Amino acid sequence: MSSQVSTSRGLPSPGKLGTFESPHTWQMSGPTGQAEAGSSDDQDIRLLSVSWNQDFGCFAAGTSNGFRIFNCDPFKETFRRDLKSGGFGIVEMLFRCNILALVGGGSNAHYPPNKVMIWDDHRSHCIGEFAFRSDVRAVKLGKDYIVIVLERKIYVYNFTDLKLLHQIETQSNPKGLCCLSHHSNTSVLACPGVHQGHVRVEHFGLKVTRMISAHDSHISCMALTMDGLLLATASMKGTLIRIFNTMDGTRLQEVRRGLDKADIYSIALSPNVQWLAVSSDKGTVHIFSLRVRVAGEDASNEQRSLEGPRMDHQNSSSSIDPLIQTNTGSNASSSLSFMKGILPKYFSSEWSFAQFHLPEVTRYIVAFGAQNTVMMVGLDGRCSFDQVNGGQMLQKEYFRFIKADLTPLRTSAP
Repeated sequence: MSSQVSTSRGLPSPGKLGTFESPHTWQMSGPTGQAEAGSSDDQDIRLLSVSWNQDFGCFAAGTSNGFRIFNCDPFKETFRRDLKSGGFGIVEMLFRCNILALVGGGSNAHYPPNKVMIWDDHRSHCIGEFAFRSDVRAVKLGKDYIVIVLERKIYVYNFTDLKLLHQIETQSNPKGLCCLSHHSNTSVLACPGVHQGHVRVEHFGLKVTRMISAHDSHISCMALTMDGLLLATASMKGTLIRIFNTMDGTRLQEVRRGLDKADIYSIALSPNVQWLAVSSDKGTVHIFSLRVRVAGEDASNEQRSLEGPRMDHQNSSSSIDPLIQTNTGSNASSSLSFMKGILPKYFSSEWSFAQFHLPEVTRYIVAFGAQNTVMMVGLDGRCSFDQVNGGQMLQKEYFRFIKADLTPLRTSAP
C-alpha cells in the first residue's frame, strides 16, 4: 500500500464539533491573524482552489497564504487563517464543523502536495495525517468516511479511527473526480472506472458495486444527488449531460449543453431533484429541467432500507404522466423533435431551460440556493431564474470575496 497514516489521538465525532458560523468563534494564535475580507493585502493573494461544503451553504477558498470560509446566504466571510508559511491547493470542509482536510498548493505550499492533513481548528493542530507516493488530486469528507483521490487510485478511510476500508482502482484521473453522498440513509461513492467513459458507483451500505457505461470518451465531470440515487455526468466533449439511476445504471435523461466541445467545470443537482446546472469554459451557466424523481418518497425509512431505493423516469416515448410540476417549465427542443427516430439525434435533443452568461476567463463552480437561485463561485454572486418561462437568468447579488487573481487552479464539489 502506497500510503502512511498517523494520528495524534482518535478523531472526535463530527456531531460534537464546533462550527464556522461566526468569524469570532476562536481566538487566532501563532502565525495567523484575523483581517477584514477584501482588505488591501488581498492584492498579493492568489486564489488556488474553491470548493463547496456538503450542503452548499458555505464554500472554502484556498489561497497562496492560507484559507478562508464563506457563508453563502447571507454572503459573508466567517473565518480565515492567513499564513506566511504557504498556501493550500485543497481545502475540504465537513459541513460547518471545525474539521478540515488540507493539502498544500501553490509555489509556496504549506504542506507537501502528497500529504493530507486533517486539521482541527478548534484545537489548532493536526489530528490526522496521510502521506502518499504521488500527489493528492482531491479529498472528500463525509460523516463516516475520508476519501482521498490519487491519479489512479482512491483510498476510503473510516472517519473515526482512520482505518483503511477500501482501495479503488481508476483510470487516469488527473482532475480528481469523485463524488460522495451525504444522506443519513445512504452511503454512495461515484468515481471514474478503469475503462474509458465508465463510472464506478459504490453503495457502501448495501455492499453493491455498479459499473455505468456513461460516455464513449473520458469522463470530465460528475455529480451525485445528496442521497446518491442520481448521478449526472459529462464527457471530455462537454456537449451532453446524462443522468443515471445509480442503483441499476439506467440512463434516465440526456440534455444538451451545446454543439461545440467544452470543458465542463461543474455540475449541480438541486436538492429537490428538479433542476440541473452546468458551468463550462464557454462562459454560460445552463439550467435544465429534470424529469426524474425518487418513487415512494412517502414510504418509511425502514421499508426503504429493506427494499432499496427505486427510481422512476419519463422519456418522450413513455406513457407515464409528466413528472414536471405544473408550475414549472420544460427544456427547449427543436420544432422537429416530433420526428425523433427519423432525423439525426441532434433534432430530438433537450436544450437548457435558463441561461446566464459569464466572462470566459475564470473557472466557475455552481450550486443551487433557495428560491430558484443559482450560486456561482468565481463570479462571486447569485442569480435567479424564472421556473415557468426560463430564459436569461437575473443577477441578484455580486461579491468579490478576494481582491486578487480569481482564476483557481482547481475546483471541486462534494
